[in-house]
Parts: sequence; C-alpha cells; structure tokens
Amino acid sequence: MANILDNYALASPLRYKNNWLKLFIVTIGMIAGVSSTSPIVPLFIASSMSFATIYFGKTPLKLYSKIILTPASFVLLSAIIIAFFFGSGNELFSFSILGYELAINSGGFNMAILIMARTLGGMTCLFFLALTTPMIELFSVLKATRLPDYFIEISMMMYRYIFVFIDIAMSIKYAQTVRLGYRNFKTASKSFAMLASILFIRSWEQGEKTYLSMNSRCYDGKMTMFHIKRPVKLPEAILTVVYLGCLISISYLTRDYSIF
Repeated sequence: MANILDNYALASPLRYKNNWLKLFIVTIGMIAGVSSTSPIVPLFIASSMSFATIYFGKTPLKLYSKIILTPASFVLLSAIIIAFFFGSGNELFSFSILGYELAINSGGFNMAILIMARTLGGMTCLFFLALTTPMIELFSVLKATRLPDYFIEISMMMYRYIFVFIDIAMSIKYAQTVRLGYRNFKTASKSFAMLASILFIRSWEQGEKTYLSMNSRCYDGKMTMFHIKRPVKLPEAILTVVYLGCLISISYLTRDYSIF
C-alpha cells in the first residue's frame, strides 16, 4: 500500500509540467494509435511513451516493467486467439490437435499484431499519464472543463475511499490469516464471506461519518480544489511539435504497411 501509482506521480519531475499539455499528448497518441492501420505507429507511440515515463518521469524501470507486463500477458493471449481464429489469406503455420486442424493465415497474423500494437500503445499512454500526474491534479483539470461538480466530487470520494477500504480489507484478512482462516477451501470461503460482509458494514459506517463530518464543516455541495497554473515553456512546446511531426510522418509513410 506504500507504493501506489500516485506516490510515483507525486515524485515525478513531469508532475510540474502543464497538465493540459500532457493530456493533449496522451489524447493524440491514443487517437493516432487506435486509428492506425499499421502496427508501426502504435509501436512508436508505445516506445516513445515508455521512454518518456522512465527517462523524463524518473519511474523505476523495474516498477514500469512489472505494471506493463501484467496486462501485456492478456494482450498476448488475445492476439494468439485472434491469429488462429480470424482473418484470411495464405496459410503461414498449422498443426493438428485432437483431430482438429489449427492454422494461422496472413490476415489473422496481421490483425493480431495490429491489435496487440494498438493495445500496447494505448496502455503506455495511460501509464504515462498515471505515473506523471497525481489524481488530484487530474480532478482539477476535469473541474476546469466545466463537468458537473457532483460527477467530479463523487469520483474524488470513490478514488479516496478505494484505498481506505483496501487497507481495511487487508487488516481483516491478516487477522483472519493468523487465526488459520484460510487453511482450506471451506474455511477460506467462510472467511471471505465474513470479510465481504464486514467490509460492507464498514463502508456504510464510513459513509455516514463522512456525511456528518462534511455537514459539520458547512459543506454546501461544492468542494474547493487547489489549482496551480503552469505555463507551457518554449522547449516543451518545440518538443511536442517535433513529436507530433514524427507521428504524422510515420503514419503517412507506413499507412499501407503489413507484415504479410
């Protein structure tokens, strides 16, 4: 619980850069990656975002590898299924299992690589934003977009109490574990049901306490959020323009590219 993503975002040097600029770069990267017909563009986005997160954002390589390998494994599994069961074209690889013939053709392989590249590109964009921008600053950006106040405040409360309830759940589970509450399947099922019921009651009680404490502090339906203005500096603007230029050039040059 000590090393959540927000801790690294708070310590990142990119935290002090303009949030709107980071959101613009991430949005353009995701749109370009998803709309690309070539895997080169999203792979370029994935590599550049990863480099920026590790080199400029000072995110530890070990941590970044750990958080990106977990979803990447699901992406790889999905890509394998797509390669075998979708697409058409020349047969590239085939084998027989239990009397069934499984084959990978050129269309399915190209589709699998493209989907995997798009997913990696989108994931690295989101990880770049999560590891360089604290959530409280993202909420202030959302407030500046004139979204309804109740939407932002409910989102803030949900985000805050996710970690409160995780901490409570971990404490309860630890107490159950030292009392051999998970020694077998039957006992573990009973302990888990008890944990879920207690957590529900604690959540209800915490909500009542929060409501009372906010009313006692003259809560009028709006939360005041702290916002710092960070102007975009010239080197940052130039680097952004160069990056977008490279992205447009690669998109144009590789628009008809396919592996097979």
